[in-house]
Amino acid sequence: MRARLLYQSKSRVHGRYAVELVVHEVGKSERYPDGIKYGLICFDLKTGRKILMDNHHPKGPHIHIDDLEVSYVFVSDEKLIEDFKELVFEKMGVKL
Repeated sequence: MRARLLYQSKSRVHGRYAVELVVHEVGKSERYPDGIKYGLICFDLKTGRKILMDNHHPKGPHIHIDDLEVSYVFVSDEKLIEDFKELVFEKMGVKL
């Protein structure tokens, strides 16, 4: 299956935070058992802090909070975006 773009957004928030969200439907496979490939990032241009959620092979779904990496349980693309926005607010104080 050819990748199909489900969601894409790129913006600057308060002139300080670079935010990009990209979600593709890729079809279920060994590499992407949920059939979704994604990368969501919020980067503070002033301090270098970052929140990143992605699911590249071989790690699968995970979250980067600055230099810390933790697992993530993917439920749906809608929940993914909701979780990302909540995490950015919780860790960086930025409402997306």
